[in-house]
Amino acid sequence: MAAIRAVAFEYGLEARPMLYPAVVQSLEQYTEERVRDLTTATSSLGEALHARLGDAVTLTPVAVKIEAEDLLAVVLARAELAATPIVPYEITAAIAMVLLREYGILTVHFAGLPPGTAALLFKFVPPEVLDRLGGAPKVAGYVDAAIDQVAEMLHTPASIKELLLGTVVAYTGAS
Repeated sequence: MAAIRAVAFEYGLEARPMLYPAVVQSLEQYTEERVRDLTTATSSLGEALHARLGDAVTLTPVAVKIEAEDLLAVVLARAELAATPIVPYEITAAIAMVLLREYGILTVHFAGLPPGTAALLFKFVPPEVLDRLGGAPKVAGYVDAAIDQVAEMLHTPASIKELLLGTVVAYTGAS
């Protein structure tokens, strides 16, 4: 299955018809200057996150990434816990959900082929978004605050379940 999936992605078969208009609009707006602006903004966010979170943050020319295992280690340290009731992927999902719910920040985790990645990933960050949110240091502060919030939630694992799934109603069968 993995080989089939890889070939399908190579051919762009993961693209859903509802996304085609966004792809066309993106291509129409493409300029080399825009790509440079996006990479510069992403880099500034990466530097701000690195200043707050240290070596847990990985910078590439087009993305900023915090691997799920590294994110889990940061969250566990802040929660002052030796073990976690959830897995690294859920830590990333919880932080991504807090960022979306509290700050309106959409990460690749939710915007990609859901769920896009186990890492917390920021890719091609629009400079106007950084400006609207108060700049790269402010956004890094939001990420830091989301980590703190999830660290606190680890003490009540049901709160993470509610964050990610909402109120779960048990199916009782057909009436």
